Amino acid sequence: MAKKMLWLVLAGVLVFSLSGCVTMRKNNDLEVQGLRNKVSALEMQLREKDDEINSLRDTTVKSSEEVINVGKVEDQQQADPKQIQTALKNAGYYTGTVDGKLGKKTRKAVRAFQKANNLPIDGKVGSKTWSVLKEYLEKKVK
Repeated sequence: MAKKMLWLVLAGVLVFSLSGCVTMRKNNDLEVQGLRNKVSALEMQLREKDDEINSLRDTTVKSSEEVINVGKVEDQQQADPKQIQTALKNAGYYTGTVDGKLGKKTRKAVRAFQKANNLPIDGKVGSKTWSVLKEYLEKKVK
C-alpha cells in the first residue's frame, strides 16, 4: 500500500510538472506571436513612411524642375535665365548680376514685375509673364 501511495504521489508530481511545461510553452508561443504582430505593424509603418518619403521626393523634384524650366514663350521656345534677368534688370525690377541663376533675388523681382503688370503672382516666368517681360529684353526703362 505504501508503494501504491508513493507511485501515486510520483505520478501526481510528474503530471503537475509536465502541465507547468505546457503552460510555459503556451506563454512563450503567445509572447512570440505578440512580437511577430508588433514587427508586422512596424514593417507596415516603415512602408508607409517610405511611400511618404518617395512622394515628397517626387514633389521636390517636380518643384525643382518648375524653377529650372521657367516656362515656354508663345513661340514654344524656353526663356533663358539670363534673358529673364536682363529683361527684369532693363525693366527696373532686378538689381543683381546677370548670372543665369534663378535664385531668391530673381524670383523676388519676377513677383514684383508680375504684381506691377497685373499678372498672377507666383514668382515663375510662365508664358503670360514672359510675353510681357520679353519686351524689356532690348529696351531699358529709366
